[in-house]
Amino acid sequence: MSVETASGADPDTLDEPTTVGQWAAPIVSRRVADDVVDRLVTAIALGVYVTTQQLPTERELASMLGVSRTSVREALKQLTQTGYLEVRHGRNGGYFVLADWGPTSAEHVRRHLVPNWEEFEQIFDARTLVEPMIARTAALRCTDEDAARISTALQDYLDAPDHDASRRADSSLHQAIAQATHNPILVNLSVELRTRISLNLGAEPYTDEVRRQAIRQHQELVSAVIDGREDEASHIAAKHFTLSETLIRALVERAEHEE
Repeated sequence: MSVETASGADPDTLDEPTTVGQWAAPIVSRRVADDVVDRLVTAIALGVYVTTQQLPTERELASMLGVSRTSVREALKQLTQTGYLEVRHGRNGGYFVLADWGPTSAEHVRRHLVPNWEEFEQIFDARTLVEPMIARTAALRCTDEDAARISTALQDYLDAPDHDASRRADSSLHQAIAQATHNPILVNLSVELRTRISLNLGAEPYTDEVRRQAIRQHQELVSAVIDGREDEASHIAAKHFTLSETLIRALVERAEHEE
C-alpha cells in the first residue's frame, strides 16, 4: 500500500496511528477511504456483519477504526455504489448490508489480510495460549456470584433473537467467564484478543454454522467452569476459540484462489 507525502494532503483524510497491532490499528494511509472499504468488505465476508444487518453509524465506525467521519462517509458511498450496501432513509434509516460477497471481494480481502498475515498468526497463537488459561482459572476461582452471572449470560446467548444480538451475547458470556478469574489483567487480555480478531469492528467473525457449533461449546464450557472442572474447561476453550481462526483462514484461501 503506497503512502503519499504530506505535501498537499487533504487534512480530512489524515488519521493518527496508535500502538496497537498493524492489521487492527487505525488506518493511516492517504487513501484512507479505500482502506476502510477493504476492511468493511473483509468484515462482511467473515460474517462480522451479515446480509440485511444495519452497520454502525458513521460516528461509531470512525471511532472504532480511528479515522475521520469524512473517510468513513466516502467508504460507505463506495460500498453503496458497488452493491455491498444499501441506504435506507427515515427514522430507522442507515446503511444495511446488501451482499456478503461481490466481484471485487477477493481483491479487497487480499489487500487487507494477506500483507498482515504474520500478525494474524501471532493473534491466533496468543489465543491458543491465553484463552484456555482463562477458562482453567475461571473454573478454579468461580464463585456462586460468578456462576449466576455466567449462567445468565449463557441464557441470553441461547435466547438471542438475531445475528447481532447473538454476537453481543457471545461477547458478554466470554467476558463473564474472564471476570470469574478475578484478575483484571486476564479480563483485559481477553477483551484485547476479541477486539483484534474482530478487525476492531466490535464483534468476532460469526456465521450461522459457527453459532450452531458455539451453542454446544458454550454450554459445555459454562458447565465445566461452574462445576470447577478446570482441565475440561481448558480443553473446551482451546477448541472453541479456533472457530474464528478457521473462518479467517478459509476466507484467505478463498480470496487467494479467486480472481
